[in-house]
Amino acid sequence: MARFRASLSVLAASLAATLAVTACDRKPPAPAAARQVPALKGSTGATALIPAEDGQWAMPAKDYASTRFSGLSEITAANVANLKVAFTFSTGVNKGHEAAPIVVGDTMYVVTPYPNDLYALDLARDGAPVKWKYSPRPAPASQGVACCDVVNRGAVYWDGKVIINTLDGYTIALDAQTGQEAWKTKLGDINRGETITMAPLVVKGKVLVGNSGGEFGVRGWLAALDASTGKVAWKAFHTGPDKDVLIGSEFRPHYAMDRGKDLGVTSWPPEAWKLGGGTTWGWISYDPELNLIFYGTANPGPWNAEQRPGDNKWTSGLFARDADTGQARWFYQFSPHDVHDYDGINENLLLEVPVGGRVRKVIARPERNGYLYLLDRATGEVLSADPFSYVNSSFGVDLKTGKLKVNPEKVPRMGQVVRDICPTASGAKDWNPSAFSPRTGLIYIPHVNVCMDWQNLQANYIAGTPYVGAEVRMKPGPGGHRGVFTAWDPVRRAAVWTIKEDLPLWSGALATAGDVVFYGTMDGWFKAVDARSGQALWQFKAASGIIGQPVTYRGPDGHQYVAILAGVGGWPGVVVTNNLDPRDPTAALGYMGAVADLKQKTTAGGVLYVFSLPH
Repeated sequence: MARFRASLSVLAASLAATLAVTACDRKPPAPAAARQVPALKGSTGATALIPAEDGQWAMPAKDYASTRFSGLSEITAANVANLKVAFTFSTGVNKGHEAAPIVVGDTMYVVTPYPNDLYALDLARDGAPVKWKYSPRPAPASQGVACCDVVNRGAVYWDGKVIINTLDGYTIALDAQTGQEAWKTKLGDINRGETITMAPLVVKGKVLVGNSGGEFGVRGWLAALDASTGKVAWKAFHTGPDKDVLIGSEFRPHYAMDRGKDLGVTSWPPEAWKLGGGTTWGWISYDPELNLIFYGTANPGPWNAEQRPGDNKWTSGLFARDADTGQARWFYQFSPHDVHDYDGINENLLLEVPVGGRVRKVIARPERNGYLYLLDRATGEVLSADPFSYVNSSFGVDLKTGKLKVNPEKVPRMGQVVRDICPTASGAKDWNPSAFSPRTGLIYIPHVNVCMDWQNLQANYIAGTPYVGAEVRMKPGPGGHRGVFTAWDPVRRAAVWTIKEDLPLWSGALATAGDVVFYGTMDGWFKAVDARSGQALWQFKAASGIIGQPVTYRGPDGHQYVAILAGVGGWPGVVVTNNLDPRDPTAALGYMGAVADLKQKTTAGGVLYVFSLPH
């Protein structure tokens, strides 16, 4: 018996060592590993192509379909109430923390807001101590040209490298093991008001990066860098002549409004396209079958639309481009001649959805103008567009022409205050990404219920200074609550359940195979709800408001963990981080009017929280 027990001990030790080595040697998923997760009984029937679960989180969106869904299921609706803090880590930065922690092997990578420090944490050791820290030291002046907080939306892992963007316009690749610089490429010019806040994405060895700064009269673009060298492979602008926008013979938009030569020039007043905005600071998805990337462009500049008559191509819309060459295949404009700063930078969920009796490969897109769009991935045709929030700034979308039916009574004008425009300038949902569960077939949307009063003002361009031309005052929407978490059925095109929140929701969402959905609130509650019913299952009060992106991973010990960065900020959160005067409703580009009480509900901070079940 003693010999038998000794053999068991040796076997257990060997198994533990094998598991540890396996965990440390895990590799990020490749696009070819994508598989369709079968719809379960009781699901809507919508599904997606998702890589086999390897327990890691190598890019902010989890996969190229941008589902933010994890196949891990140790944490379930039945046991999530037992979650406890496994460890915490202070970033030392008290600004808005919007990044998703990245986990590869036994290491977690966390990038902070300005000054964009990158930490590698050792998950194989108690308390996850720092393996290495990289400080890029971005130019301090970049803080002065950041429109709405000095945020950073995360890093990405690719082929032994961790890649980040910095506020002052650099993209940097680091050796994931040592933190040594592999390359550093300058893309933006802060003297013109350009910054970079988005998370990079790597597709077929190319790092995709876009710029911020639409409120400073910059010209938007998306660049592709060689992931090995950092050299620019191609760069597509979003205003200007076709050759600059990479529009050629392969460009076939579905709608007539997006057809024509050099619309990036002719849809603007003379020379206005050079200051036209259309930046890309949001999310990119990739379809390996079509070899297309999908991403949105931001608002035109200035906000005062009376200074820029025309459709203002190619702003506030969605591009499909060839991943190898950057050549545009199609474009759809959500808000032609955007008069409300609705932008078009939100996430694109690549789903397969039953539509009209057959399964269609679609982009599901909860857009800032308040509509949940389903678009054909190959053509850009709008299959449906339904309001997921209260909307009075428009009357819907004409599916024949693709045009948004704008409500003329809610169009801002010079010398007149137009009241109660819904949704507000940040949209029914801002940058903060939704999640999709193939187990339920539902999209989980964190969004806001905020309206605004708007008056146009004359905007004058001076390089590196705000180019806005509007006075905006925001306010709570109908019902008085300012946030909503919605589970949306893309097949029935309707909400299944909603959760009303006091403050605007600015965090991302996470869905898991344990049928649990996670999100955070601006007053610091990290919440878990039942994916099918929306029932509250668990919550934890963080030290600061949450605007980050929750992730989950399998640790080196084989157990499931959930991580979130807390640190209030973002457009509404600068009320706290910049200590703005709550008596001025126009502060924070008007958001103060909606969140004047935020300073009473949370304080600035910067803490990573990681949770697990007791084990």
